[in-house]
Amino acid sequence: MNPPRTVAEALAAARALGVERLDAHLLLSHLLARPRSWLLAHGEDPLPAASAEAFAALLQRRAAGEPLAYLVGEREFHGLALRVTPAVLVPRPDTETLVDWALELLPHGSVSPSEPARRVIDLGTGSGAIALAIQHRRPHAEVQAVDVSEAALAVAQDNARRLALDVTFQRSDWWSALKGQRFHLAVSNPPYIAQDDPHLAALTHEPLSALTPGGNGLLALEQLIQPAAEYLLPGGWLLLEHGHDQGSAVRERLLAAGFLDVSTRRDIESRERCSGGRRPG
Repeated sequence: MNPPRTVAEALAAARALGVERLDAHLLLSHLLARPRSWLLAHGEDPLPAASAEAFAALLQRRAAGEPLAYLVGEREFHGLALRVTPAVLVPRPDTETLVDWALELLPHGSVSPSEPARRVIDLGTGSGAIALAIQHRRPHAEVQAVDVSEAALAVAQDNARRLALDVTFQRSDWWSALKGQRFHLAVSNPPYIAQDDPHLAALTHEPLSALTPGGNGLLALEQLIQPAAEYLLPGGWLLLEHGHDQGSAVRERLLAAGFLDVSTRRDIESRERCSGGRRPG
């Protein structure tokens, strides 16, 4: 396609390619470092040639299904602007359900001098979204996060530095590097999409290992649940995100592992999205 000459032509080109209006506005706003309101008021303004060519290239990538977050380099999550790259899963609004539940279980202020700070672990942190959102809202908590991917940890650590949030990161395959540690709360958004799920075809730009563990999608959830009691303090909670049709299976596995108060939370579209339980004690 020929590079557009004006702002209005650029947005028209996006429509012709089937790129959603909001996505086109956000791409052009990012490229020009202008707010969306400016685009609406300056439709006939000329685009610099370099910007026009760059926008045309971005439109082609978006039309091919590349996530908007990768194209602009960031995604908002629970009020935080997170840097994202193809090394990490793009944070979804549904995952805020998990964060909100975690925040309900953590005190707002500092605990008494006789009590240790609430220790939280985020397993499979990716961009750091969950851990950083919890630390941001509960600054008195002691938040750690692990991931098996060094590339993902680099993104998460960069987000923590930019946001000045004191989260500790380390490499670990789920619980493996955490021997001897105990937590008040463990949270995770693991890969849970079944290997034959048709939705995977639309997610080819995101890291496959963060989307599916293969098989029926339950393997990572089982690997988190089965040894969890060893890493939780008495009364500690385990909260897990899962597929909308996996709530019953996850609850069964939590109960079989001895967890109490097992329940499920629904996401913004009223689908079963997170299940959790409390270690006895």
